[in-house]
Amino acid sequence: MNDNKGDIQKAKEFVSAFNNFKKEISKVIVGQEDVVNQVLISIFSNGHCLLVGVPGLAKTLLVQTIADILGLKFNRIQFTPDLMPSDIIGTEILDESKNFKFIKGPLFANVVLADEINRTPPKTQAALLECMQERSVTSAGTKYVLDSPFFVLATQNPIEQEGTYPLPEAQLDRFMFNVILDYPKYEDELMIVKKSASNVKEDLKNIISANDIIMYQELVNSIPVNDNVLEYAVKLVSKTRPATIHANDYVNEYIEWGAGPRASQYIILAAKCNALINGKFSPDIEDVKAIAKPVLRHRIVKNYKAESKGLSIDDIIDNLL
Repeated sequence: MNDNKGDIQKAKEFVSAFNNFKKEISKVIVGQEDVVNQVLISIFSNGHCLLVGVPGLAKTLLVQTIADILGLKFNRIQFTPDLMPSDIIGTEILDESKNFKFIKGPLFANVVLADEINRTPPKTQAALLECMQERSVTSAGTKYVLDSPFFVLATQNPIEQEGTYPLPEAQLDRFMFNVILDYPKYEDELMIVKKSASNVKEDLKNIISANDIIMYQELVNSIPVNDNVLEYAVKLVSKTRPATIHANDYVNEYIEWGAGPRASQYIILAAKCNALINGKFSPDIEDVKAIAKPVLRHRIVKNYKAESKGLSIDDIIDNLL
């Protein structure tokens, strides 16, 4: 980011757009401030987001609300055990003139909600790998580029594990954030029930256009990062890898598998966005700490010792921080 008036003006506009965005979301979603922040940071950092929470915590509603406010093309895919890759990518059909024609599937949208992503077999989960990384889809040897911006926001239920297929590591690694939704506070739940018992339908304003999102993503990308912050982020990720130079005894004892280099890239990108929304023009170590958990929690695998002691992944990350 060049320190010129244009960039400073853009950064101010971004903060204002971000806050307006949150204000609009709060018309529909009560509380869940951290969750909303993290989902928006992943969108403005051009990343995908996995929302994990028990049923009824408004995961789907949050994604739909975001799509409505952005005024982008939105598709919801309900993942089920019988869903096939062609059901989400699209399929080749013979048209009247006996030529093969590609009918685009629901992946061809700006915002794709992958509802209960772990309910579908690995074959169908794998169909998302290319679109999440390359932002394109290949069918019958032809490559189709997806619209920009493009986000996959997936939901997962952590309790009912019967009939589910755990997401493979390669798939999990494609998600920038793993966001955990908790039960609402008592006051928030009162407000939710009051709202649902009334007939008032909230009118959502379209705050940001597709072009604005792309511009803000470029702005986030262009922010400079000091070497000490870069080193802190990379060292933090290196510390998660057992039996390596930066791993301490705690890591060697409780972690089976650590995070890869993509974690370091996402931490820096998310820290840049976190700095911007807080009115800073360069991230510091506090910004790295603020977003470390959602970036790392799905990239660390704990071992049986951690399981037997009842340690959660978040406990392990707290220790590393």
